[in-house]
Formats: sequence, C-alpha cells, structure tokens
Amino acid sequence: MRSRSYDDVLSGPRKRKIPEVPAEPGLVVEDPASGYCGAVVKIEYGNVVLEDAKGRHRVFPLSPAGFLLEGKPVTLVPVKKAAAPVRRVSASGSVRVEGLQARVARDSRIWVEGKHDAELVERVWGHDLRVEGVVVEPLDGVDVLADRIAEFGTGPGRRLGVLVDHLVAGSKESRLVEQIRDEQVLVTGHPYIDIWQAVKPASVGIRAWPEIPRGIEWKVGICDALGWGEPYEGWQRVLRGVRGFRDLETPLLGAVERLIDFVTEPGDDPS
Repeated sequence: MRSRSYDDVLSGPRKRKIPEVPAEPGLVVEDPASGYCGAVVKIEYGNVVLEDAKGRHRVFPLSPAGFLLEGKPVTLVPVKKAAAPVRRVSASGSVRVEGLQARVARDSRIWVEGKHDAELVERVWGHDLRVEGVVVEPLDGVDVLADRIAEFGTGPGRRLGVLVDHLVAGSKESRLVEQIRDEQVLVTGHPYIDIWQAVKPASVGIRAWPEIPRGIEWKVGICDALGWGEPYEGWQRVLRGVRGFRDLETPLLGAVERLIDFVTEPGDDPS
C-alpha cells in the first residue's frame, strides 16, 4: 500500500489556484513586470486601463495571474453585468403589474354595445382595467343610450365612456350619438359593422371578412359564408384568435384607449 506522502511526491507540486477578481473601476492593482500601480479605469478590447496617482493611463492585457492585489497574484476579469429585469407585458401591451389585486371599482364605467364587445375588451384590456378599477358593462344596443345615461346620472367622478360599433358618418349609430350633450360622457367607436370585424382576418385564419348582402343578419351571414356553424360557435373562433392588441385593427385600439384615459383621468376619481 502506497502512503499518502508517496502519492504526493509522484503527483508533483500542487498548483496554487489564482483567484479571479472583477475589475471594478477604482480597484488598485500592480503590474508585477513593470511595477506600475494604478486604479482600474475600464476594460476594453480584452485589456484593462489603469490610472496612476498622477492621472496617467496605461493599458495592460487581461492575462491570467497578470496582476498583484495587496501583494498577491490575481486574474482580473470583466465585471459581470446584472441581467436586466424582465418586463412582462399585458395583452394590451402595457407593463403587467405582478401580484395585482384589483382596486375598488370606480363610479365611472365603460359601456359597450353587447356581450361580445365586453368579452373582447376583457380579453385585451382586462389587466389594465383591474389596475384602474374600471368596470365594463354591455349596453345591449346603442338605441337605449340616452335613456341609460339619464338613469346612470353622471357627474364629477362619475363618467361614462361608450364604445359604439359602426360609428361612421350617416349611420344610425352616428345620429344617435350626436344627441348626447354631456361633458361627462365620451363616445368613441370604430367603423366596423360588428366587433368581430375589428379582429384582423389573419388572426382568425381567413384572408378577409366576407361581404354580407343587406337584409342578412351580419353574424349569421359570416358564419354561413365561412362554414362556422351558429353565431355562438363563430364567436368562439374569433375570440380564440385574439391573443393581444396586435390581433386587433387600429381604430378599435385607439377607441378603447381613449375611453380608458377618459374615465381614469387624474382628479376624476374622488376616492
């Protein structure tokens, strides 16, 4: 049996491990070959720049065990940069608030025309709305808008934002909206016949939304033309295709963002 000491002799002298030290600016080291002593200024192109007591700079390669720190050899290495924090974003493109607890709902509201509109807004802006404490409610048609506003009773801290489909010049919707004269109400809209059409065709796997002749209910016509079954089945296809704001047309994005800004305007919430 070989003794431990005999094995040590055969293996030769053990190499001393030279510590690696991050080249932090201001760290004072010495180049043993020249005796030059200076503080680290920066690292560039595999070299370290040192500055002596008189402010003079010299460049040295970052070689292994190339410097002395407090009389002991060290290997200078670049300082590791801290990884930038990962910013998660919501479906609307805003910065996601982690560990969100929905705030108490404001008195102000956003109204949309129907159930599908409400589900789509929730799909994309739901996180933002919970951060701001804004509730979205279906209006069940713009025909009742004036009466519903009167019932709601607007005022300071009690605003209404209303999203209207097919808000184009000369439409029934535009004529109804023109009758609203309340500074606490903002009505925005998009030019599409239905909220479905505000979803980009590519997002639902089609080239374009079919043209539906007048006299045919639009959603029924769409589902018949695309073979999507009943409107409730077609809507599920549409909603599944929406993962975030990039799946929506610009007019809808702008309309909803303006409504959120309006009902969350600083000073609007008395709480």
